[in-house]
Amino acid sequence: MPRRIFFQSSLPRSGSTLFQNIMGQNPDFYVTPTSGVLELVYSSRAQFTHSPEFSAQDRGEMSKAFSSFCRKGVEGFFDALTDKPYVLDKSRGWGIHYGFLNSFYPEPKIVCMVRDLRAVFASMEKNYRRNQHLDSGMVNHAEMTGTSTEKRVQMWANSQPIGLAIERLHDMFAQGISEHVLFVRYEDLCSQPYAQMVRVYKYLGLPEYDHDFDNVAQITAEDDTVYGIYGDHVIRKEVTPPKPDFREVLGQGICQSIENSYSWFFKLFSYSS
Repeated sequence: MPRRIFFQSSLPRSGSTLFQNIMGQNPDFYVTPTSGVLELVYSSRAQFTHSPEFSAQDRGEMSKAFSSFCRKGVEGFFDALTDKPYVLDKSRGWGIHYGFLNSFYPEPKIVCMVRDLRAVFASMEKNYRRNQHLDSGMVNHAEMTGTSTEKRVQMWANSQPIGLAIERLHDMFAQGISEHVLFVRYEDLCSQPYAQMVRVYKYLGLPEYDHDFDNVAQITAEDDTVYGIYGDHVIRKEVTPPKPDFREVLGQGICQSIENSYSWFFKLFSYSS
């Protein structure tokens, strides 16, 4: 049984796959690709809440039993996959569902990767442009939806995965969940990997590990065709700063609009114009 399960709940296009594979260099860690474990316990919660069989019994006893079911179910899931002492499970939903997670796995440790939102939107747009041979499902010329970069940015801002993730992040701060989470800027991980990993291990309460940032092997495997043209979970071996090309991709006007719309984000995470 894993000694401890840790969680990653990051923004899309913010280096979450890179972070998993860096942590995976540590032989004590089993790291997941995008995980469905949260969905398992979340759907069980709906059954527990609404099934009359549970409602007809003592609620206190049933709540205690359900918490045990969730914890041991998650632990049992990983028991079948690894005998390593630590697990890092990656799902965007862990952060906003901190209260639920905390109810059956007390004081969970959650790492959240963030990135300049202009770069996040630019990454989506670059994937769109690289896949012109495929129908993205975004563009409708007759209805003039998704027909420009500006319109596509607005669509991403108001839908999954980008819009929902940003909304959840904002609510994590509103609820005070952010006080329990370690935030790591993607740009800092790429430019100062050693210093950022020192922060990570201190937060997790574990001894540091000597990572090789020049040769990060891809441990996690995902079939990106499942996610369509925006599936992109392949990492580069060398941890290097990303090219700041969002102005080139989006244009200055759209970049300024993103800054204005998410001024709280740029202030919280010290992103400059």
